[in-house]
Amino acid sequence: MEYFITLAKIVFILTFQFGLMPLFIWLERKGSAYIQDRRGPNRAAILGFTLGGLFHVIADAVKMFVKEDSIPENASKILFSLAPAMVVIPALLTFAVIPFGNILVLGERVINLQAVSLNVGILYIFAISSMGVYGIFIAGWASNNKYSLLGGLRAAAQMISYEISLGLSIIGLLMIYQAIDLQVIVQKQGFLFGGIIPAWGVVVQPLGFILFIVAGFAEVNRTPFDLPEGESEIVAGYHTEYSSLKFAMFYMGEYINMVVMSALITTLFFGGWQVPFLFNDGFRFYSWFLALPPIVVTLLQVSSFALKVMFFCWFFVWTRWTLPRFRYDQLMRLGWKVMLPLALANIFITGILILLFG
Repeated sequence: MEYFITLAKIVFILTFQFGLMPLFIWLERKGSAYIQDRRGPNRAAILGFTLGGLFHVIADAVKMFVKEDSIPENASKILFSLAPAMVVIPALLTFAVIPFGNILVLGERVINLQAVSLNVGILYIFAISSMGVYGIFIAGWASNNKYSLLGGLRAAAQMISYEISLGLSIIGLLMIYQAIDLQVIVQKQGFLFGGIIPAWGVVVQPLGFILFIVAGFAEVNRTPFDLPEGESEIVAGYHTEYSSLKFAMFYMGEYINMVVMSALITTLFFGGWQVPFLFNDGFRFYSWFLALPPIVVTLLQVSSFALKVMFFCWFFVWTRWTLPRFRYDQLMRLGWKVMLPLALANIFITGILILLFG
């Protein structure tokens, strides 16, 4: 029975990730059209129907399948073919330790709504997600193209630089919650200051949140930090030579990484599955109490998690079509001279406050 429960949780997570991907491809197109005042996918019609621009998403999928899958003559064929999978697989594995709910009680069975329960969950995420850079760098090197190589080198330097700030930005959060298990961190965010204000990570660590979300943009290579692709400078960077399904896998990896980063921001800083004033024993608002069935509470928690993740995915899209791309020297200067000192200062200040106020 445990195997079926674990399998069901894995299927749910994969469905959630792959289900959001086409939704946000469509949202990216529509969002860019509205934000930049363009027509966007609003005019193409079949028999007079536009379906809100969905034809473009369908056309993208069909195009990826039917395009010729070419490999450059002087490329390293094995590594060239392996690189896209090395980008997608770590992105999929990362979601395994992110809790999408608290517990579900079915009879005598208690189900933890988390595919894999690890007491070192946050360390697992950093360990697995850091493997994605190998796929990008290998893609750039194996293509035997100078633009691709430059994109791979940029990706490696960028991810190493910002992973340091990304990791340091949550140290203060871990010091406050005294846990690295993501489920425990979310549970501790259910506490209410003064019975009103949720003890979410963004409340107790506002500077850590700002640092984390900026570093998160750099980690997923989204504008304004999409320097590894940089179309105006290096054609398309590390995936210049890719086409068909191999290119689609890089495209897929970017959106899955966006979903994972949104889920991580939600989990660490916005209460994860927590709904303010909602607990497993019912619904409580100040002194008013109304009992709810546990299954209803679980559905509300999972829905809360999904809505928060979708909001931050939209935030990624919104930012991409609002801000211009950084210069590479500006990117490095921001990472090493601004974010790293601020992350260290945040740890120092948090330690002092914990020492003074417990």
